[in-house]
Amino acid sequence: MSEEIAIAYQRMHAIGISAMRLLPNVVIAVVVMLLFVLIARWTRSLVERLSARKYHQNLVLVLGRMAQWGLYLMGLLLAMTIAFPSFTPGNLISALGITGIAIGFAFKDIFENFLAGILILVGEPFRIGDQIVFGNFEGTIEQIETRATKMRTYDGRLVIIPNADLYKGTFIVNTAYPTRRLQYDVVIGNGDDIGAAKRLMREAMADVSEVEQDPAPDVLLLNYADAGVTLRMRWWIRPPRRADALAVQDQVLERVKAALAENGIDLPYPTRQVLLHDQTEETDGDRRRQREGWPAGKSEVPAPARTRRPQLYDGASGDASGDGERADGTAASA
Repeated sequence: MSEEIAIAYQRMHAIGISAMRLLPNVVIAVVVMLLFVLIARWTRSLVERLSARKYHQNLVLVLGRMAQWGLYLMGLLLAMTIAFPSFTPGNLISALGITGIAIGFAFKDIFENFLAGILILVGEPFRIGDQIVFGNFEGTIEQIETRATKMRTYDGRLVIIPNADLYKGTFIVNTAYPTRRLQYDVVIGNGDDIGAAKRLMREAMADVSEVEQDPAPDVLLLNYADAGVTLRMRWWIRPPRRADALAVQDQVLERVKAALAENGIDLPYPTRQVLLHDQTEETDGDRRRQREGWPAGKSEVPAPARTRRPQLYDGASGDASGDGERADGTAASA
């Protein structure tokens, strides 16, 4: 037992001596790693200040992140080489080569999102601050990362969209251009003056200061219907943000309704006509003669059913007489 303790003590003593020899190297490696961390953070902050110039903002941001993580990796490899002289970057590359295929399959989605994020940041189909519509979501882009894009909806919720879905999908950028056209359909009465209604609508839209005058607002006759005539109002706004669009539409609709009502232009409600049939006419039940709704151009209206003479049937013979007499020729009693 004492011999085993002695062997264990000798091994622990050897490990302690080796650790003491490596201690200076470990301290130097930690200092080098901290130095690279500070350099990486300073590099990213410098890149973010450059991105404030709005020149390829997304590309500058992704380059800053890649430079930061590249410096982290370089500092880690250098620190490990200093702390453990027998370790070389080639050993790490060999170890990664053995498990590279398994890692590739396991993190396929992560790599796909990463590559899509790089393509989005480089191609810049939209930028931070743009308002887009993607599927059932609509909001403002707050952050574009290499894995996902963060969107803030108009009601204050956060939506995280994987970059692969965003890159392969279809989306609408509402703020891609400096101006945006809005439209709204208004139904007026069939008997109203269409030209006067158009003029009143154009004047009402032009009175709103936020509506662009070039191109000027216009009104188009869309269609005729039984409920009325549909006119489509169209106007342009700048900037094309959602809040501005709602504010301008509120003013336009309020002024248009007031102008039309003041000048006697009808804004009809959808109506439905229901015809009730009392089923008391003598033609009821006869589909060849029965009326449905209004008379079809006939001046004579079928007589009510109560004016018909009662028919009496002989239970023995089954004959019927429609003149109010019995089958045996005697008068029918009242």
